[in-house]
Amino acid sequence: MNLKESFLLLALVAEIIGTIGGFGSSVFFVPIGNFYFDFYTVLGLTAVFHLSSNLSKIFLFKKGLNKFLLLYIGAPSVVFVILGGYLSKIVKSDYLEVILGVFLIALALLFLIKKNLVIKAEKKESIIGGSLSGLTAGLLGTGGAIRGLTMAAFNLEKSVFIATSAFIDFMIDFSRTIVYYQNGYIGSEEIKYVPFLFVIGLVGTFIGKKILNYIPQSKFKRISLVLILVIGVFTLLNYYVLQ
Repeated sequence: MNLKESFLLLALVAEIIGTIGGFGSSVFFVPIGNFYFDFYTVLGLTAVFHLSSNLSKIFLFKKGLNKFLLLYIGAPSVVFVILGGYLSKIVKSDYLEVILGVFLIALALLFLIKKNLVIKAEKKESIIGGSLSGLTAGLLGTGGAIRGLTMAAFNLEKSVFIATSAFIDFMIDFSRTIVYYQNGYIGSEEIKYVPFLFVIGLVGTFIGKKILNYIPQSKFKRISLVLILVIGVFTLLNYYVLQ
């Protein structure tokens, strides 16, 4: 299996797990991509991959969108992802990789240990969560974990959770794709992967949706957090092994 084939296979795995976890594939795709490309190329690939991925989720989980969350999480997410996208050009990629790994581990451990820790289902918390989600998405390539944890406070049905999260993610990805293109992160090398990633987004989401039918709602959040913790550890190991 050559480099391109192994990358696309892992991208499919990331999409399936991301759909099951409910936080989107970027939380897994970004660290995986770092094994194959430089950090800025991964940011560009993640943005274009997510556009097709989230369109698939919106279509397959079309049981309804939560308008409150679209406004109070989605709107600030878009504003801050643009800010984060421009900041990513200023901060060195080495620092961004370390920050990403520590961020994922700390976030997962916090909510795995503090099982009763709950974010209030109110406007203020939604705006803060949306802002942080957008900022980390633009800066690190992934912000779905923060958005997912914020949305979890509203105890949404799985299909509504994923559809609403995907719609917000789509707005974020559309915005940051423009910024990343201006930053020079998306070039001819990245474009050639787009058709394959589009198909992977559709297939991975479909498979993830089928598997999700067998996962109880009570285990939904814990599985996501464990997956995020594991990928955070691998991100740091990847960085320090390659140094």
